[in-house]
Amino acid sequence: MSRAETAVARRGPLWTFGLLRSELGITFRRRRTLALLGVLAAVPVLVGIAVKIETSDGSSPGGGGGGPAFITQITNNGLFLVFTALAATLPFFLPMAVGVVAGDAIAGEANAGTLRYLLVAPAGRTRLLLTKYATTMAFCLAATLVVAVSALAVGALLFPLGDLTTISGTRIGFAEGLARALLIALVVAASLVGVAALGLFVSTLTSSGIAAMATTVGLLITVQILDQIPQLHAIQPYLFSHYWLSFADLMREPVLWDELRRNLGLQALYAAVFGSAAWARFAAKDVTA
Repeated sequence: MSRAETAVARRGPLWTFGLLRSELGITFRRRRTLALLGVLAAVPVLVGIAVKIETSDGSSPGGGGGGPAFITQITNNGLFLVFTALAATLPFFLPMAVGVVAGDAIAGEANAGTLRYLLVAPAGRTRLLLTKYATTMAFCLAATLVVAVSALAVGALLFPLGDLTTISGTRIGFAEGLARALLIALVVAASLVGVAALGLFVSTLTSSGIAAMATTVGLLITVQILDQIPQLHAIQPYLFSHYWLSFADLMREPVLWDELRRNLGLQALYAAVFGSAAWARFAAKDVTA
């Protein structure tokens, strides 16, 4: 066994963890990442202030039925701002942010001229790709929690907290409501793993980070449009965004699990298909930068 082969063989779990830790540090220290998280944190603030101003004269928020389903309950319980903020950011803001990070994962390294260095290190293509995907999924979780925590803080500051009424009309305690809010945040984060895999695949197709990010966001917008056209109802259940808002079923009593399972199963399918495609493309990619 050559010295290079011996070095590769010694790259154990600790080295892999070090690579992941380094990638997480680089990703979350980027100004672009911090700006994306800042925008996401600002959305609940704007929603909370808007609802507070609109209801200052005693009227109901949402103009009598507009906006997310939870918005009419915010003035009664600030915890509903968490559900409203997640419902408001999930269709576009959250997946767009994930698409930017995922699209830049490989293409950004190639554009910066550091991809070949990472492979010579040697990280190994499979290990590097898995690390990039794990980092993107970590961003999915961080972005979702930023929205949820910001909404909870603003909701507690502007509105009362306490027991809350579920969609089914039953009452649950504040502690249980908080636990459901955390579970909803985790489900929303899991709903983005399909977008993350799609973005990673697109990132392996080009050496331009901007092109990969733009393509991923463009595909996201296209899928969202297709999901709103009634004539395409036959294919809509297979679009990764179709069951995104199924997290609302966690606020029913009892919880309805059917669409939640479909959503998570669909995300797993997209992750498997586009993750495999990304690996096949990256494994055969001629890295020159």
